[in-house]
Amino acid sequence: METQRQKKIGGVIQKDIADVLQRAATDGGLRGTLISVSKVVVTTDLSIAKVYVSIFPTKDAQELLKGIKSNQPLIKHELAQRTRNQLRRMPELLFFLDDSLEYIDGIEKSLKGVNNPIENPDLLEKRKKA
Repeated sequence: METQRQKKIGGVIQKDIADVLQRAATDGGLRGTLISVSKVVVTTDLSIAKVYVSIFPTKDAQELLKGIKSNQPLIKHELAQRTRNQLRRMPELLFFLDDSLEYIDGIEKSLKGVNNPIENPDLLEKRKKA
């Protein structure tokens, strides 16, 4: 169960880090890339913030996540500058890929009939008869 303080710090980080990441992507020449921060979860001792990012288009997601992780100290510094009036100590940032949008997209395609298992039963795994 998250405390109000954890939620508040998570919210502050989420808002500012989305700006930092999007600007870094644009400055890095990735104009058509959309980076959004879907969730930030802060540990109870406020020492670690797990940042869940979704990246669109998804084909570059793994590569971009590597870049984000390797620039973590710079990102943390930039974030600390922005939040210095709200946070005394900046938590350690851990980045994870949030693939829930991709998952939702897959469900929508199935519902629209792009990969409809009812029309194309070969999409389903064969059940073994016991």
